[in-house]
Amino acid sequence: MIRKAYLGILKRMKFIDPELYVKIYYEYYFNKKLDLHNPITFNEKIQWLKVFYRPKILNQLVDKFEVRSYVSEKVGQEYLNELLALASSSDQIDFDKLPDQFVVKATHGCNSNLVVTDKRTLNVLKAKLLFKKWLSRNQYYRGGLEWAYKDIQPRLIVERFIEQKNQCSLNDYKFYCFNGTPTYVQVDMDRGQEHLRSFYNMDWELQPFNKGCFHKWKDICPKPANFNTMIEIATKLSVGFPFVRVDLYNVEGKTIFGEMTFYPGDGRQPFTPPEFDEHMGKLIRLPKIPSENRFITQAFS
Repeated sequence: MIRKAYLGILKRMKFIDPELYVKIYYEYYFNKKLDLHNPITFNEKIQWLKVFYRPKILNQLVDKFEVRSYVSEKVGQEYLNELLALASSSDQIDFDKLPDQFVVKATHGCNSNLVVTDKRTLNVLKAKLLFKKWLSRNQYYRGGLEWAYKDIQPRLIVERFIEQKNQCSLNDYKFYCFNGTPTYVQVDMDRGQEHLRSFYNMDWELQPFNKGCFHKWKDICPKPANFNTMIEIATKLSVGFPFVRVDLYNVEGKTIFGEMTFYPGDGRQPFTPPEFDEHMGKLIRLPKIPSENRFITQAFS
């Protein structure tokens, strides 16, 4: 307990060199030391990627606005949700011109979404204060030094509200892609309520593991009719990267892009059973750092 408290204090010191910091961060959450010279598990390799994998394109791909041009180029703009507004401050959003339903997101981080299903009930002042709070954050320093988020310009985007009939929330299909190959898909359902999560392979077979503190579905979820289209999109978007998670939605049979992330759960969400952390880690083939450099600065295709 003394060691845990000590690590908790160090974990707040974001100015520490990233290579040392992620060791502190990892040990705090997993109660074991991290060997960055020989990472084995999925979460260990995510920590390695946070420190050493720094292609500039990652800054674009984790930015919820800038990634749109990449998606449009690689797979087509028809897979993008409709953009209603882009703003660098809350005062730039004209709520009177927005439809009755919409979603506001911060472009530079995660878990910064405001879903508005009835504009008449929206407290605009409270929303603007929330947006101001979002814009003051830097995801790099807020979490565990996720490099790709460090230099992103804080902005807000407003997108069309999307929903699936007869569901309280959209299913979220998160494809785990290794060197351009989607291998597993994490399916999240009923967010805001019970929030269930399960993993499937590309043959839509339920897998015997889970990630994070979530309950697995009791039954196998119906396979989306557009699942093959999802696989094609995830493949095209993930080519050239040792690992990336591509998130997609299914809305009445139409595939809509969500986001790309290179550090799921900030590299600190355990798998159950725990041996699947190593299983997933084996799928990440870490690139070699050029002998003359400390970091990898070019994406590999």
